[in-house]
Amino acid sequence: MRQKLHLMSFLNISKVAVGCASFDALKRRQEGRLQAGIVPIVTRFRPKRADELVGGSIYWIIKHRLAARQAILGFAEGEDRRTVIQLDPKLVPVKARAKRAHQGWRYLDIADAPQDFDGDDEGLAELPPGLVVKLSALALI
Repeated sequence: MRQKLHLMSFLNISKVAVGCASFDALKRRQEGRLQAGIVPIVTRFRPKRADELVGGSIYWIIKHRLAARQAILGFAEGEDRRTVIQLDPKLVPVKARAKRAHQGWRYLDIADAPQDFDGDDEGLAELPPGLVVKLSALALI
C-alpha cells in the first residue's frame, strides 16, 4: 500500500509522437535513439516541475490518442542549453484514451493517465502491442 501511495505522487507529461503513425513506428524510433541504456528526448526548456516528473512517465500521443508511455529517469543539460529528458527504453502500451494533439509537452496528472495493459483481466496483455493499439483506436477494446 505504501508503494502505491508513493507512485501516485509522480507527475506525468504527454507529448505528440510527431511522424509516428503507429505504436510500432514509435518503438522503432525509440530503439534508434537508444544510447547507454536511455532514450534521450531533447526539448527547448526544462519543465518547471522537473523534480516531480522523475519517476513519472511521458505518455505518447499517436493519432489523437494516448497510446504508450515511457518512464522518465531524469533530466540533463544538452547542447545549446537545451534539456534532455532521459527515458527508460521500455515502451509500454496503455489503454488508449482520446487526447487532442498539442505542441511541446503538457503535464498529465496521475488521475488522467490511462492504465497499462500489463496485468489486465481480459488477457489483452497477451496480444502484440501494435494490435492492441489498433483495436483501441477502433474503440473495440
